[in-house]
Amino acid sequence: MTFSWNHALLDQLAFAWDVQFLPRMADLTDAEYLWEPVPGGWSVRPDGAGSWKPDWAKPEPDPPPFTTIAWRLAHIATFFGERASNHFGDGSFDPATVAWTGSADDALRIVRAEYARWRDGVRGLGEDGLFRPCGPAEGPYADEPFLMLVLHINREFLHHAAEVALLRDLYRETAAKASRSVR
Repeated sequence: MTFSWNHALLDQLAFAWDVQFLPRMADLTDAEYLWEPVPGGWSVRPDGAGSWKPDWAKPEPDPPPFTTIAWRLAHIATFFGERASNHFGDGSFDPATVAWTGSADDALRIVRAEYARWRDGVRGLGEDGLFRPCGPAEGPYADEPFLMLVLHINREFLHHAAEVALLRDLYRETAAKASRSVR
């Protein structure tokens, strides 16, 4: 059997998505999605004009603020969406125009769609495409092989998906229990 980087990278991503992430997102409530366990954190909020927008700042504050499940899901959708658009689409993905929402179900639909575009694009690269340069969309990493970008996006997803799972655990053990005890 010949080793395939494309298969290995997609298998890693699919396992994290199908076995670790999606099952942990089952029954995510809007209350969990928007829960702010600490003041001053970043989330996805109504903008006063009928839309919802994630909190962002460039440059990011040091230290970065605490982020909610809503913010982290928007971040996951954004890094999948931007990279899929820049490398496999027309480059038009703009997080400012995404229909962010206060609904956990809607947010997960956005994440699913952007994940699928990224995954399908990586699959379409085949083996040889992983060893071509990333190109100008990756700025100072333009000359790096695409394989390095796929590894980076996999790491980003694993990292942020684990954070979301941890926040769900924390919500269940604190906010949800406190809510049940008040009833």
